[in-house]
Amino acid sequence: MSITGFPRWLLVAAFVAPAGAAAQTQGLGLRLDTSLSPPEGDDKAQAGALYLEADSVSGTQGQSLEAHGDVRLRTRGRTLFADDLFYSSAEDKVTATGHMRLDRRGDVLEGSKIEMRLEDETGYVENPEYYFRLLNARGKASRLFLDSKTKVRAKDGTYSTCAVPEDGWFLRVRDLQLDRDKDEGVARHATVYFKNLPVLYTPYIDFPLSNARKSGLLAPTYGTTGRSGFEVILPFYLNLAPNYDATVSPRFLAKRGAMVNSEVRYLDKRFNGLVTAEYLPSDEARQGEARYSFAMRHTHRITDKLTGYLNIQKASDDFYFVDLSSRLATTTITNLPREGSLTYNGGWWTAVGRTQRYQTLQDPNLPIAVPYSRVPQLSFTGNRPVGGGFDGNLESEFVAFSNPTSPNGRRLVFYPSVTYPLQKSYVSIVPKLGLHHTYYDMDPYPGYRSTSRTLPVFSVDSTLTFERNTSILGTPILQTFEPRLYYVYIPYRDQSALPLFDTGLADFNMAQIFSENRFTGSDRINDSNQVTGAVSSRFIDPFNGRERLRLTLAQRFFFQEQRVTLPSANIQTQPRSDILAAVTGRMSESWYADFAMRYDIDANRATRTTVAARYTPEPGRVLNVGYRENQGSFEQTDMSAQWVFNDRWSMVGRWAYSLRDRRSTTTLAGVEYNAGCWAGRFMVQQFAAFTQTSARALFFQLEFNGLSKFGSNPLDILRQNIAGYQKINALPQTQFNEDYYPTQ
Repeated sequence: MSITGFPRWLLVAAFVAPAGAAAQTQGLGLRLDTSLSPPEGDDKAQAGALYLEADSVSGTQGQSLEAHGDVRLRTRGRTLFADDLFYSSAEDKVTATGHMRLDRRGDVLEGSKIEMRLEDETGYVENPEYYFRLLNARGKASRLFLDSKTKVRAKDGTYSTCAVPEDGWFLRVRDLQLDRDKDEGVARHATVYFKNLPVLYTPYIDFPLSNARKSGLLAPTYGTTGRSGFEVILPFYLNLAPNYDATVSPRFLAKRGAMVNSEVRYLDKRFNGLVTAEYLPSDEARQGEARYSFAMRHTHRITDKLTGYLNIQKASDDFYFVDLSSRLATTTITNLPREGSLTYNGGWWTAVGRTQRYQTLQDPNLPIAVPYSRVPQLSFTGNRPVGGGFDGNLESEFVAFSNPTSPNGRRLVFYPSVTYPLQKSYVSIVPKLGLHHTYYDMDPYPGYRSTSRTLPVFSVDSTLTFERNTSILGTPILQTFEPRLYYVYIPYRDQSALPLFDTGLADFNMAQIFSENRFTGSDRINDSNQVTGAVSSRFIDPFNGRERLRLTLAQRFFFQEQRVTLPSANIQTQPRSDILAAVTGRMSESWYADFAMRYDIDANRATRTTVAARYTPEPGRVLNVGYRENQGSFEQTDMSAQWVFNDRWSMVGRWAYSLRDRRSTTTLAGVEYNAGCWAGRFMVQQFAAFTQTSARALFFQLEFNGLSKFGSNPLDILRQNIAGYQKINALPQTQFNEDYYPTQ
């Protein structure tokens, strides 16, 4: 049957049975229609129906069909445009030539010719340009094979996630396979182009088509540091299971040689952890010395009440992280812990068992004391009502201290106490009475012997709270006035013969001024007959409860001189302490300020000052300014910023300067450019490592959306060094461009 002679035809070929089978048994049925609407009725029939529109149509029933002139063929989920079309009913195959275009469930293929079986959508396209909407990818090829509805292969083609007409980056490949079922792309003999310049060739590369993890060779990392020179890292990622993976990274350093880095991550319902190891078999900069580091962190919930923890770290030498790490957080490490613990939560009581040792990395120009090992440390704490309005508390601990150059021994602490809280909405009074007992079992060492110490401890903590509604510059505000008195009495005991295992002088601040003991640890308990007076005022938004501003003044008054001290500390002889003042508040939605001062009344001067301000007008824009001074110790300014200028350009930076030493301690500056399908970052960093030693590093990163990352990742450094930093380069997906892929 042939149909000719009309300027324009719309025909519907309906298949009740599956395509191919219907053509052989029933032939190709045609009927005229005046709309493109699918026929009503059975879903199977609609799924197999063909809708054809062309200038001229001819065909033989049950065998073939030809269409010419502005051809449009539609089936469910597919539309094919061409100048000429031939359909074979026996093979269920369509061949289209001349300005061919196929829209297939959002994907767009344009080429000079297509052959495709309609039932399983297999075939090929000659000289195609393609756009895959779900993959946000596009490219060209000499031939594109349609292996199934979810698999395609391209020969001598390109691949990119950049939206047309941009060509920020693309792959030029001899063979490309995209498998949506496996979520995998595989390219053979591929060259990565950036701005039309080749930057990397690889005979084989595979990559995930989404953000899912996948085993394979990752993109190399490039960088340079002052101590190791140019370096390149070739990481290989192993997606071993959904809940654990590994990365093995050979690393070459120009001044030192070849090394290998590895990382293993694992996660389970009851445990999780991270293991890292690095090994340099022969450091050319240190006469062939072998160097390494190891770290393991593991958390385990053994039962609902029993949990375990491991933190084991080791380095081959004192300079390992200074020489071989580009991260500020690791280059400043001094003590590497090796500890394990078990914690049992019994509800009102908690028991902890721990062993703890350290490896101390020494600065030869400023050595520090090696901390004691605790092997083991056992503690038991509890808190529960005991009747009559009283609460009982218990703090107890047994520790065996070990140090190769200091006196060793075992310390037992037993500190029961009882409180009687008296609380109303406007007042809180909490008296406390306890007995602190400490026993030392010492190993033979000159000047030390086994001994004990028992001290009663009495304290009363009281607070009043007043509120009033007021306004500031016409804005309603709720203001509080909260005076607080904290009294402590502990009699004097001579403790000069006791060892100093883990005790030091606590920092004098707003938290410590309301504590019983001015020493950390349990080797020294200060004698005390003192009261701390403080007053706070808070300004609260009555509509959302947000605290806008807090003002605090505090001072401690001594009724007698304190005689217990440390060998390097001064005895408290003044009847009063320095004044502590603090102002903290969010002055507006954009401004946050923090001020703290320790003021010596007798000398009429500030002995410690901290000032910080943060300006955040919107996400991606933050400016931090700070100043810290501790008289006789340090004086430092600190400025940092992240600033997004537009949807493409942003900058980051930090500068910390020691006014006392007259040198920069940290300098970090970087620029970021976000082009949508790729982002580029360049950063320079310099920071003080050991005394009189600085480390310098350069970082460069190209991030290709949909493929991989090139270069050292500076984001961790940014987060650590810039308060309020936000990652703003969540790269947008490639956008469907209607100018290049118009809807018809």
